[in-house]
Amino acid sequence: MKAKIRSHRDLDVYQRAFSAGMKIFGCSKRFPKDEAFSLTDQGRRSSRSVCANIAEAWRKRRYEAAFISKLSDAETEAAETQVWLEFALACGYINQEIFDELEFHIAMRMEENMNLGMTADVARSEALKQFGDFAAVQQRCRRALLGERIM
Repeated sequence: MKAKIRSHRDLDVYQRAFSAGMKIFGCSKRFPKDEAFSLTDQGRRSSRSVCANIAEAWRKRRYEAAFISKLSDAETEAAETQVWLEFALACGYINQEIFDELEFHIAMRMEENMNLGMTADVARSEALKQFGDFAAVQQRCRRALLGERIM
């Protein structure tokens, strides 16, 4: 049996987003000072905003439209973070290995956000494909809306 999720901090997607945000913070400490109010600040802000939006989505999970909207905001911030990382790579502030690692974490977050943010109709459709019976579909949809892990 999977552990019950009691807060946004228990979500794998939040933990991975926080970890990637901290890695971006660590890497950005080495960026030139003249980037402090542009690339450094924007990359840090957008990566942290992913976590904040996931936390807000968790709090609004009972309201499907608000929940999905916040997950969409998190995904948008993750995409922005990817762009700042591309600039950091192109400017030579990070190497390809660090870029690939951070890019992987961000892509994972975006995929997890999409899975968390499935509409009820999509969740039902996916559950039917996986489970094939209506009771299992209802249970999976309920769990998704309550924020439990679905595997």
